[in-house]
Amino acid sequence: MAFRSWAQKRLRQEKPKLEYVKNWIHSHEPLLEQVGTVSLILLAVALVALLIVVTKLREDYFTGEKREPASRTRKRPLLWGALSLLKNLLGLLLILVGLAMLVLPGQGTITILVGLALTNFPGKYALERRIAMQPAVGKTLNKIRELAGRPPLLMPTEKEVK
Repeated sequence: MAFRSWAQKRLRQEKPKLEYVKNWIHSHEPLLEQVGTVSLILLAVALVALLIVVTKLREDYFTGEKREPASRTRKRPLLWGALSLLKNLLGLLLILVGLAMLVLPGQGTITILVGLALTNFPGKYALERRIAMQPAVGKTLNKIRELAGRPPLLMPTEKEVK
């Protein structure tokens, strides 16, 4: 009996809060529709970018111990530096937006991963290799490449990574 009265009391306390949330949602419907639309667009862009990147990777991308910095292989280092700065700023913005999407409507995790892919940081290549070596991830990457008519990615063995 005590539980029932406690539950009824709790329900009476929660009703105004639920009404407030319900009213807020109804009064902000256009905003929520826009946020949802932007979320779907970002999801589509992230998926298309993923497909392009996976199909454009060299098949031996993950086999090296270290990756040669792209700035050393470019003919115009100043232009490359400016583009790299813009790419890193975009990546940082996507990470921040993705973090916000973890509590707001949207594809937060995917947006964060795309942002991380765009940014340069120490240990990024090792992290990429560890993720790609996961059996499910490697299988998915190679399935995407197979559908695009590209050869499968060569993956290092556990011994080669250590």
